Amino acid sequence: METKQLQEPAIYVRGLEKSYKELEVLRGVDFAVDPGSIFALLGSNGAGKTTVVRILSTLLSANSGAARVNGFDVFTQGASVRESISLTGQFAAVDEILTGRENLILVAKLRHLPSPRGIAEELLERFSLIEAAARKVADYSGGMRRRLDIAMSLIGNPPIIFLDEPTTGLDPQARLEVWQMVKELSKRGTTVLLTTQYLDEAEHLADRIGILHQGKIIVNGTLAELKAMLPPAKVEYVEKQPSLEDVFLAIIGDTATTTDVTAQETGKES
Repeated sequence: METKQLQEPAIYVRGLEKSYKELEVLRGVDFAVDPGSIFALLGSNGAGKTTVVRILSTLLSANSGAARVNGFDVFTQGASVRESISLTGQFAAVDEILTGRENLILVAKLRHLPSPRGIAEELLERFSLIEAAARKVADYSGGMRRRLDIAMSLIGNPPIIFLDEPTTGLDPQARLEVWQMVKELSKRGTTVLLTTQYLDEAEHLADRIGILHQGKIIVNGTLAELKAMLPPAKVEYVEKQPSLEDVFLAIIGDTATTTDVTAQETGKES
């Protein structure tokens, strides 16, 4: 009995269909997500990624199919599903009038958890927001808002989190910060369902990738399995070119080093 529970997927979807009159958005979506793993639902705009997330989080009904989240039926055990998950949408759902600390305390109180301030302090430290904790969120950068948004979604320690295109509109540095946070969530045992239209995001983060196209999962596998679907290109000579990420990090690193050296030299002269 215990073995079966351990083997049960954290998220199970089979034959999921959703239509709006004549428009078929989902046409039989199938996938499963292992506990503690990161699953990327990759697809272009309009592929149906957000629709899948809204159905799994009980915000939207499906026309047909089966879905279970944390062992609970999405269509008949909605309350239990909602207690098991947290959802972070494409835009940070934070109160700009409040400080970062106040946002976290408010959510902890709304969930009737003991020691709201203690919970807030732990999350502020975990997400590197201690120095900005007393500042109003209106003054936060995009990356800081997203970090706070994800921190708020983790209050109550949900075993499963849905991240619906979490890096939309963020600058390169903020994207890297969010990527690191997602990896940390998985290391701590949280199951992550990530929707994205960015190929590099899925490649960097996901244990498994499902490509959603025209309402169906057309490919589902690990990065290695997906790459194995294409034959390697035969070339006589390959010169490795740096990626944009390599260039960005190299420039940022060099700038920081140069600034530190300049400051030290200025101090010596004075």
